[in-house]
Amino acid sequence: MVDVAKVNKILERHGAKREHMIAILLDCQEEFYYLPREVLEAVAAGVKIPLTSVLAIATFFKAYSLKPIGKYPIRVCNGTACNIQGSPLLVDALERELKIRKGQTTPDVLFGLDTVNCVGCCGLAPVVTVAQDVHGKVKISSIPKIVKQYQPKSPKETKEAKDAQTVH
Repeated sequence: MVDVAKVNKILERHGAKREHMIAILLDCQEEFYYLPREVLEAVAAGVKIPLTSVLAIATFFKAYSLKPIGKYPIRVCNGTACNIQGSPLLVDALERELKIRKGQTTPDVLFGLDTVNCVGCCGLAPVVTVAQDVHGKVKISSIPKIVKQYQPKSPKETKEAKDAQTVH
């Protein structure tokens, strides 16, 4: 079960109004690192709209995910400039470093790995984003250092990330 109290706090903060749905779902995504069904149901009930309306928004915008994406989603730009500068090799390096494949999340739910069509920072190619941070002119040799920046400093951080995505 998802901690519905957290969803209710988000709803309170936004006034539980339909016109605030995008902001509500963004805050839920930030809290849980994805939008599990239980969260969508709680939002629908709180805003008093059908679940299908909430799902329509959650599936329309790329900012939302219905599956765990990790506390630190890693996105490798695969636009033309980044591709020419070696972004596919960065994906390979990240898969080795994280021991997951593209489209997966690490078992500790700290990292998810995927590609995006374009980040819009072509002058910095190749580009990797980690959560909201943009890393430009990334080299394969810098992948371990980038990942290490986001590794938890304590076991408590790992547990918190895992708990946030666990459906109780």
